Amino acid sequence: HFNQRGTRLASGSDDLKVLVWDWLRRRPVLQFDSGHKSNVFQVGLASEFVGVCLGGGGKFVILKVLFGCHSTKRMARHKGASHKLALEPDSPCTFLSAGEDAVVFTIDLRQDRPASKLVVTKEKEKKVGLYTIFVNPANTSQFAVGGRDQFVRIYDQRKIDENENNGVLKKFCPPHLVNSESKANITCLVYSHDGSELLASYNDEDIYLFDSAHSDGAQYSRRYKGHRNNATVKGVNFYGPKSEFVVSGSDCGHIFLWEKSSCQIVQFMEGDKGGVVNCLEPHPHLPVLATSGLDHDVKIWAPTAEAPTELRGLKEVIKKNKVERDEDSLHHTDMFDSHMLWFLMHHLRQRRHHRRRRDPGADSPSEDSGSSSDTSDDEEEGPDRVQCMPS
Repeated sequence: HFNQRGTRLASGSDDLKVLVWDWLRRRPVLQFDSGHKSNVFQVGLASEFVGVCLGGGGKFVILKVLFGCHSTKRMARHKGASHKLALEPDSPCTFLSAGEDAVVFTIDLRQDRPASKLVVTKEKEKKVGLYTIFVNPANTSQFAVGGRDQFVRIYDQRKIDENENNGVLKKFCPPHLVNSESKANITCLVYSHDGSELLASYNDEDIYLFDSAHSDGAQYSRRYKGHRNNATVKGVNFYGPKSEFVVSGSDCGHIFLWEKSSCQIVQFMEGDKGGVVNCLEPHPHLPVLATSGLDHDVKIWAPTAEAPTELRGLKEVIKKNKVERDEDSLHHTDMFDSHMLWFLMHHLRQRRHHRRRRDPGADSPSEDSGSSSDTSDDEEEGPDRVQCMPS
């Protein structure tokens, strides 16, 4: 994450360390241990003096003062992994955090008790774990969240009433995913530079663009295809001073760049030798992009090519991504069908067993004994099969 001036770049990694870079000189100006026990999912710079680190398994939001202080302080705690924070553009002291516990915290560093619970995200009465959160840059009272279901939810901090529509101002979702059995999740969402548009990236689906001013339930306006979002919690972002482009990583290790208006891929690059590009952060003022994935580095990209892009190998990569996605989808369907078959057979055996208990003469003792044994085996086997099913 770049700071607002674009002079510093913060990064975190699986070694649980946080670094703040002078990226032009390729050297760190600050390094410290995050204090987490598991992955650091995001690091944000709120200003030149305050950095915010958000971690995963450690469940903490941590404050780090860049100069003159080398201590960390727990700001809030989620009951589960926390993947994203959202900085408020107009204030270096306030931000939001979202977690897999479905909770959104608002945090004000000026307060003695910085964190307060803002909302618990629910669909009807069921909590929805969150992977991503972003503040509308044009209206900082509004923010959007996404996570373990198919809906983009927009809230207004001034109007949250959990007794009315669970506090949600409005929701967006591609129509074909509203009642889909694919269990699509939103791994990342972002507002455009002026807050007029929202991008949402779905796991093993596509990237969708919504008009943030549209009413509840409105149709998406653009759809971006070709990448693969399956292996990790994949990021997406706008690129360009007026959000003219859409950029995403992919499980194939490439970076995809679409022209926003035409949905055409205009650039694609090998971004990670390890195979997955997760994070993409555009510079706030320059045509520069920072990316990271499974490799042990942060890569800086800029439009320095002297010849036009030829997009060699793009068709093959897109085809491979689609084939793998279709195969995974078929595998999930087969697993679901196998589970349903087991459930129905188990139910029929249970009914037959109860019928025999009511009418002992219906079948021979040997058959009843065999049936009881089968039922017992199924009852032991069933839960294990269910637990092994991928979510």
